[in-house]
Amino acid sequence: MELPLVVGVDGSDSSLRATDWAVDEAARHGVPLRLVYASLWERYEGAVPPDSLDSPAERLLAENIVATAASRARLRDPDVKVAAEAVPEEAVTALLDAARNASALVTGARGRGELKSLLLGSVSLAVAARAHCPVIVVRGDQAAIAGTRRRIVLGVGAAGTGSAAVEFAFREAELRHCALDAVRAWRCPAHETADHPLLTGEPDRYHEEQASGRLDEALHQAERAHPGVRVRRRTVEGPARQALLERSAAADLLVIGARRRTTHFGLQLGRASHTLLHHAACPVAIVPGRA
Repeated sequence: MELPLVVGVDGSDSSLRATDWAVDEAARHGVPLRLVYASLWERYEGAVPPDSLDSPAERLLAENIVATAASRARLRDPDVKVAAEAVPEEAVTALLDAARNASALVTGARGRGELKSLLLGSVSLAVAARAHCPVIVVRGDQAAIAGTRRRIVLGVGAAGTGSAAVEFAFREAELRHCALDAVRAWRCPAHETADHPLLTGEPDRYHEEQASGRLDEALHQAERAHPGVRVRRRTVEGPARQALLERSAAADLLVIGARRRTTHFGLQLGRASHTLLHHAACPVAIVPGRA
């Protein structure tokens, strides 16, 4: 049985854009689409008093939000199977439950409550940090969301965050028939000098060569599995978040991995992940490392 692509809807413009993106993504992968509206969403965001949630007006609103999103999805691509439901749960709980049986989870970048002025909605951030499947936060301008730039950017990070993200990025590039830019950032510690015992030449060159070698190692298996994908390697000096943020302006999708915690629930979303989720100029996919 094919796992559906799940998208969280809440009636906001951001969630409608996420729905459009998810319909196109479901069509590419040949999977059904499941739309989920959490009817206690406002309680999580603090948008309305809790005692006003279980009212006929609120139930009607939930039905309208679900029906509107489902109609929009079916009009965009009648060939995609669409299921939609409103569940009486808070948004994070509902989406995390749905993500347990999903190929991926899609959210908008902002909600429709009092906190909508934040760069990233609290629901989207919490789900990205805790879901067990890839989470795509749909953000950026129309060109990025429509996928017209024909490029995917993959951030290749530390060990334990990479293989699932690499495979995800290669599959997306293959299905979209677009190029893949694989980026590995490197830094030269200030305390290292040319007389360091491991450095036989210039320190910068040593660290760049190390980054290049790790990039080759990370990509080797996926390149063999997806020989038709055009890959461009990039080793960049400086913070990874800065390098990836700059490249997101010319991308349709930015893919990064996240390491699973061993002692706490959720993922380790570092500074780079948070920066990209808040500021990237295109949709961002957070892909959990394999357990």
